[in-house]
Amino acid sequence: MALFGALFLALLAGAQAELPGCKIRITSKALELVKQEGLRFLEQELETITIPDLRGREGHFYYNISEVKVMELQLTSSELHFQPEQELMLQINNGSLGLRFRRQLLYWFLKVYEFLSMFITSGMRFLLNQQICPVLYHAGTVLLNSLLDTVPVRSAVDELVGIDYSLVKDPVASASSLDMEFRGAFFPLAEGNWSLRNRAVEPQLPEEERMVYVAFSEFFFDSAMESYFQAGALKLSLVGAKVPHDLDMLLRATYFGNIILLSPAVIDSPLKLELQVTAPPRCTIKPSGTTISVTASVTIALVPPDQPEVKLSSMTMDARLSAKMALQGKVLRTQLDLRRFRIYSNQSALESLALIPLQAPLKTMLQIGVMPMLNERTWRGVQIPLPEGIDFVREVVTNHAGFLTIGADLHFAKGLREVIEKNRPANTGDPRAPSAPPPSMAAV
Repeated sequence: MALFGALFLALLAGAQAELPGCKIRITSKALELVKQEGLRFLEQELETITIPDLRGREGHFYYNISEVKVMELQLTSSELHFQPEQELMLQINNGSLGLRFRRQLLYWFLKVYEFLSMFITSGMRFLLNQQICPVLYHAGTVLLNSLLDTVPVRSAVDELVGIDYSLVKDPVASASSLDMEFRGAFFPLAEGNWSLRNRAVEPQLPEEERMVYVAFSEFFFDSAMESYFQAGALKLSLVGAKVPHDLDMLLRATYFGNIILLSPAVIDSPLKLELQVTAPPRCTIKPSGTTISVTASVTIALVPPDQPEVKLSSMTMDARLSAKMALQGKVLRTQLDLRRFRIYSNQSALESLALIPLQAPLKTMLQIGVMPMLNERTWRGVQIPLPEGIDFVREVVTNHAGFLTIGADLHFAKGLREVIEKNRPANTGDPRAPSAPPPSMAAV
């Protein structure tokens, strides 16, 4: 019975586990770049530390060492690598410091240079250990964490929709990579608790040749389109002069039989063409490409001034768009192109035949008037979860069955110190501030 209960709980946990819509893999090829930028930041931090004066008396010997300043720091032997269960491990060996300081020494006997050298070296090593360790700890736990705070977790994409990049599980480190799984779901800003069930194929990251890989499932794009649908953004209304002139004339000729039966005050009223998506569009990713299927209603009416509009016809439109993804900087952009288009009547097959002459001009209207507006929005893109100052370069997009991957290299568009200084947390103790030497300092 206990075994059965344990099995049931395991199955239940598996059924409730949330699938990621986005995955990121950082490979060992990226670590050398990250290490060099990180060590440069640590060197800059250590070169700004303030070391307190060392003064006191030991027998007949009086000393005063002041204005100690780090002039040079070399971390020549270091290694950054992935380590299972600890994510990242940084090892630094054989670091060296160059110091400049003023010294005042008074003593009553000669031949003490060796003693003085040993005394000064020991004292300076003690002071440096007391200053360097807090700086390294502060840089690793506070300052670098402020850099990670620039990663967007749950943020607005625009005035209608937000994106949720919450981790669905802890990062997993192997000897050659670090894998992170994110929820990768859009949501309407007006409905912060709204969520869409992820039933898509889980994206996979099988490669390790590039510095970083990002994978997006169909769910990632479906949640975006459903969010805009829920926000009421997927509709368009053209009235009067907004309707292309040629299309206006064709529509009036097509529905001339309906229009001629109306009152003279309505016949010459402005024409209204309204498109409204009737169900959330769906994304399909195949090795051959990415397509988006859209179903919308098309309503044609006359809009007489100060009177209710007069409906002439209502039809259904099916469209298929091709989508090309590109990753620029750290923004995922999409370019859409109208591939297939048809309109038909829900009333009768005869009316559907009558709509055939409208196919070409309506498609042209969509390509000229609607697609540029869509692409203006989709090309603005959405940021993927990377810290500020780090961008993707030389990206390659690959389509798979149910998901796509993007392999790229990393580039520091800003120096690590520049980003950290911009986001340096307020009201945190600065470990570089001078501190009074402990009472036992004179006995070192």
